[in-house]
This record gives sequence, C-alpha cells and structure tokens, in this order.
Amino acid sequence: MRLTSSLRFRVAFAFACLGAFFSLLLVASLYFAIQNIGQALMDQSLRAELEQALEMKALGEKFYLPDSVTILGFERKGMAPNPEISPVIADLPPGHHNVSIKDIDYRLLVADRNGSRYFMLFDTDQQHEREETLIEYLMVAAILLTLASAISGFWLAMRVVTPVTQLASQVSHSGSEEVRLPLAKLSRDDEVGELARAFDHYAQRVHSFINREKQFTGDISHELRTPLAVILAAVEVLERDKRVQEFQVARIARIKRAILEINELCTALLLLAREKTAAEHEPSYIVADVLVECVEKHRHMIENSPVKLEVKIVGNPRLRAERALLDVVMGNLLRNAFNFTQSGSVTVRLETKRLIVRDTGTGIRSEDEDRIFNLRYRGDNSTGEGIGLSLVKRICDRFGWTISITSKEGEGTVAEIGFAAGAEAPIS
Repeated sequence: MRLTSSLRFRVAFAFACLGAFFSLLLVASLYFAIQNIGQALMDQSLRAELEQALEMKALGEKFYLPDSVTILGFERKGMAPNPEISPVIADLPPGHHNVSIKDIDYRLLVADRNGSRYFMLFDTDQQHEREETLIEYLMVAAILLTLASAISGFWLAMRVVTPVTQLASQVSHSGSEEVRLPLAKLSRDDEVGELARAFDHYAQRVHSFINREKQFTGDISHELRTPLAVILAAVEVLERDKRVQEFQVARIARIKRAILEINELCTALLLLAREKTAAEHEPSYIVADVLVECVEKHRHMIENSPVKLEVKIVGNPRLRAERALLDVVMGNLLRNAFNFTQSGSVTVRLETKRLIVRDTGTGIRSEDEDRIFNLRYRGDNSTGEGIGLSLVKRICDRFGWTISITSKEGEGTVAEIGFAAGAEAPIS
C-alpha cells in the first residue's frame, strides 16, 4: 500500500495542514496586532512629549522640545520658515504620518498649538528591529506548532486507525470456509465494533449462499445429467436398430445433437458457476483441434443451403481453458453465422492470437450493436433465447480474452475473439 493512500498518513497530513493553517493565521494576526500596537504607542509617546513641553511652556518654565536619539521635536511659528525642518515634512497637514528622511523611517505627528505648528518625529528603526525579531520567534513557533500537529495527528491516527486496520487484515486473511470471522473486539460499542459485527453477519450470509449454491449446482448436475444420459443411451440404441427407417435416421441424429448441445451447455454453465482457478491449473487444448471438431458438429446447419463454408487455419495456438467453455464460444459464433446467412459464405480463420468468423448474412442494425451482449437480446430473425452472445462474453471475460463484433445491415457480420491474454506458444 502506498504511503499517500494510507488512512493513517492522510489523517496525520490533515492535522499538519490544519496546524500550519492556524499557525500562519496566528502569526499574521500577531504581526498586524504588534504593528498596530507599536504604532499606537509611538503616537501616544509623541502626543505625550508634545503636551508635556507645552505644559511647561504655559507654566513659564524653560521650554524645550524633545531632542533625543528616539524623538525629535521642531516648532514653526506662524508661516515663518524653520531651516531645521526638512522639506519632506514641512508642508504636511496636521495628523500622523509615516515618512522617510535621509533613509531613516519616522513616525510623524504634526499639530497646531497657539499659532505654532509642531513637528514631532519618532525614529522607528529600533521598533522595526524588535518587530522583525519577534516575527522570527513567531515563525519558529509556527513551525514547531505544525510539527507538533503532525506528530499528534500521526499518534491520533495510530489510535483511531489501528482497529480498522486490524479489522481489514482479519477480513482479508479469513478463509472462505469460515462462518464466524475472528474479528477484533466484536463486543466494542463504538463504530469499529459495529462494523466488525456487520462484517461477521455478512460473512455468515455469504457462507450460507455458497452452501446453497454448491447444493444447487450438485443437484442440478445430477438431476439434468442423469435423464440426458438415459435419453442419449436410448438414441444410441435406436441408431443401431436396423428396423429404423431411413427418414427416421435424420430425426434421431437431430435428437442426438440436441442432447449433446444441452449436455455441453450444462457443463459450461456449471464451470462458470465455479470459483475461477489459477491459470496454471487450467487444462490446455490445441485450439485447431477444438475448432475442427466444432465446425464438423455444426456443418449440418448449412448442408442443404447455398452457403459456402471456408475454414482457414494459419496459426495453431494452445489455450489454457476448459474445453467445454471453448467449445461453447466457437459453437455460438458458428451457429449465429449459419443461422443468419441464407446465401454467400461463412469464413472461419484461426490465427496465432485470434479467431475470426466472417459471414455474408443479414447483419445487425446499427442501433442494436450496443445491445448484442445483453442477456435476452434477440435479433429480428432469431429463434434463440438471447443468451448465446451474453454467455460468450462471460466466458471471454473469465479467461481475459477480448471479443468484438462489427456488422453492417444487409452485408454481414465479423466476430473476432482475441486470445492474446491466454494463448501459449503455437504448436509446430
């Protein structure tokens, strides 16, 4: 299992992202709050220095404006110029401003008092240095908080996901014959315990269904094969009976073919009902041998018609598949071609990787091409039950073969089975 698809990783990653988001949100909020508070303190300091100086002047004491490393004060009486005041701030209106004089940033207060204009400057360089230092501390704290969120998320994921992981492991390793699964902590009253009990109940239902299916397939195999064997034996007795008239021979042969087809169909359906085995355990057959036998078995369908049958074997692959299923696939394609071709030709071509059945029959309407593999679909002139091509598709899917049917109404049909997924080396 990839790390990125692990539920534990996703929970830890979500906690890390959540921690990073709130950390950055906290850092941004503190940064703007510190800036606003710092600016408000500078403004308050400038106002306090100015008011204190004006108060001393009103009391007749010696008047001094601040002149320190941090705060500078200047006075301009009326409109008289003051050379100490920088032109950058000389024309600014009353209020608070951010200015830069000779590459030094200041917070400026401009105020009019008693006919004079006062300029109070606060050097913000030290304030900015303190803010930058604080931001660095905040970023380190944000990184640590993100890591702590990831670690706590991983720990929480371990605690939360571990029961689910144990449950999945026990379900995946439980054998098909187990009725009650050894699920972890079935008695727990949380969601995991409820899920475990649901799995346990479902396993019992599946086990009951498998038992019913086994009983059904066993019963149907016996109940169908026994009367078919009796009928087939009776037909063989009739074939050897010299009292049978000539016109009855063809009817007996037809009955025999029908019995053999039913027997093969039952075998195929029972094989499909079983659980699929590993490819190496499947028996292998030479496809050409099965094809020749199948063609001969169905040749009677065009004996009294002007249809020309041509069989071309240009490849001789070996397939790992049940012979009965392979026979059903070939038989259905041949019967469809023979049934819907009243004149012209049917060409069967076997190559190393594919089998092609081409006919010049009535074809398929374009609006019906998407439904030909649907169960119970029947063509306009079909006399069957509509399960042939559906059954062929199921068999192909079982062995990894591909099937495609292209057709044009009134011109014919081409059916192609691709054996690339299951074909072994050709037989020399």
